[in-house]
Amino acid sequence: MPPAWVIEAFREVVSPHISDNLGRHVGARGLKRFNRSGKLVGTALTVKTRPGDNLFIYKAMTLIQPGHVLVIDAQGDTCNAVIGELIKLYAQQRGCVGFVVNGAIRDVASFDSTPCYALDVVHCGPYKSGPGEINVPVCIGGMLVQPGDILVGDEDGLVAFPQEHAQALLEAAARHAAHEDEIKAEIATGNLRQSWLDRVLDQHGLAS
Repeated sequence: MPPAWVIEAFREVVSPHISDNLGRHVGARGLKRFNRSGKLVGTALTVKTRPGDNLFIYKAMTLIQPGHVLVIDAQGDTCNAVIGELIKLYAQQRGCVGFVVNGAIRDVASFDSTPCYALDVVHCGPYKSGPGEINVPVCIGGMLVQPGDILVGDEDGLVAFPQEHAQALLEAAARHAAHEDEIKAEIATGNLRQSWLDRVLDQHGLAS
């Protein structure tokens, strides 16, 4: 688990600022955010399951430590939900701070204030016969997630990155936020000519 100060620091960082400093090509695509409030910041406990099966999710729940995010690769299947309210409640009791599912969930109303990203919602429940794997690399919405990666999710999306990149990303994101604040201040002047806009147009030979 990363130091507590790292997790707390990322609560103040928006996902676009992380994404922009990861080459704008790292992050999950196609997932829906099912919580209406709350931000996801935590460390990945990964599970790979057979489509529509949650036996190994049951096993993974016994391994949850406070601060874990349960990251489930159900291989993109949305015919059967692999988690619902009961799993959510028990996982939270063990300290789980959020859920990421490359598959479907159910009992969607129970996730209203619990960070949860998934492909879809369906009423059909899961099977419990396996196979599966725990703490292995998984692919979620085209994003590779390794066990122990830090995840940050908000209303704009979800990103994951190795813990060793955390300090550099915090510094880069702070610079990014400061730069955007400067642009906002310039926009607020009401001037039609904007230096930040002119710089980009100049670079591409489009300045008037």
